[in-house]
Amino acid sequence: MSASIWGRCLLLVLLLNAVAGCGYHLTNSSSGRLGSAQKIWVPFFRNESISPSAQTVVRRAFYDELHALRGLNPAESEAAADLVMKAKIISYSSVAVSYNALDQAREFKLSLTVEVEIAKKGSALPLWKGQIQADKQYPASGDLALQRNAEEQALDAASRIIAHKFISASEEHY
Repeated sequence: MSASIWGRCLLLVLLLNAVAGCGYHLTNSSSGRLGSAQKIWVPFFRNESISPSAQTVVRRAFYDELHALRGLNPAESEAAADLVMKAKIISYSSVAVSYNALDQAREFKLSLTVEVEIAKKGSALPLWKGQIQADKQYPASGDLALQRNAEEQALDAASRIIAHKFISASEEHY
């Protein structure tokens, strides 16, 4: 072989080593994905917030999104699960973020923070653990029933955002 071919091969090897050692990796790799053949147990979330319905809404959002996006099915019990979650709702707040000319609330922002941990059944170390936060704005209404309905829809949307963020974060570190 000529010197120019050796030089190109050496340059290619050095370039591949540099890229491989810098922490870059393919994000569409399925090796870190949660598998559709797995069953997951999502218990009721501990609720340290002021919302009595948040734990039910957030739990349902996690089951729905894990099934819709990754094909995970709910386990009938923790003992029958391949993956086990632990979670608690850290905070829930709803504050006015905009007002009309009469100084009445026109729009609210719901903020939700959840601490989540996922582990393989029987493992002492979690696959991923962290806090995830999401916000969702919703319109104000003079009708209390419509106001409450809008807040519940915002809670559902924020819960789904948190579930999406959880899936991304856990697969990134799976």
